[in-house]
Amino acid sequence: MTESFSDNVYIGRDLEAMSYAENYNKWIIELFSPYIGDKVAEIGAGTGNLTRLLLANDLISELTAFEPSSKMYNYLTQNIDSNKKVTLINSIFSESSDMHLNMLDSIFYINVLEHVKDDIAEVNLMHNALNVDGYACVFVPALSWLYSDFDKSIGHFRRYHKDQLIQLFDSNGFEVVTVKHIDMLGILPWYINFVLMKRVLDQNTTKIYDRFIIPIIRIIDKIAPSPIGKNLLIVAKKK
Repeated sequence: MTESFSDNVYIGRDLEAMSYAENYNKWIIELFSPYIGDKVAEIGAGTGNLTRLLLANDLISELTAFEPSSKMYNYLTQNIDSNKKVTLINSIFSESSDMHLNMLDSIFYINVLEHVKDDIAEVNLMHNALNVDGYACVFVPALSWLYSDFDKSIGHFRRYHKDQLIQLFDSNGFEVVTVKHIDMLGILPWYINFVLMKRVLDQNTTKIYDRFIIPIIRIIDKIAPSPIGKNLLIVAKKK
């Protein structure tokens, strides 16, 4: 079995705080929207904030959402109303991935791959599950020098660099379609608060950042994409 983020004691503080990041979540899904297909899987669905946004897309006819944490899965089932096109599964993806061999048009790992110790094996699971020309849509924390005690406390094994992320997919049966840094303005606040001052993410900070800073970042990103940022987005197509 692939060692996934649920194999350790899973701490959902990052998911809990990010549930208040409405603008941030909408932005991520918007960036991935050109690569959303008919049959989709979301790995690490958490409490369902991104799941709801995906379900709003009319292109999706089948969505399978995996969430290994029992605590988060309970919230997920409460937050996702009965919907004929969604299936909720309380497990890591590797335990059910054989059911999806060559079946998916898109697979989403949003703030998940950094929780996986063996990320090469996990990328191979993505590859096996996707149709030819299917898309892996992945969003991860970036820049190893931003790795903090907070990252460690919530089960992050790493933060990625751009070349490292490209190599991970290039070497495992994918063609990288796009890769970009996200949130340059967040680098300095993250470094001060979490690396130097060793704070943890909280709801109030998340709400303020999401309400006032994310809209500015989105405008800047449309004008001139960030050369560096505290997150990375990659879309890779199965060859």
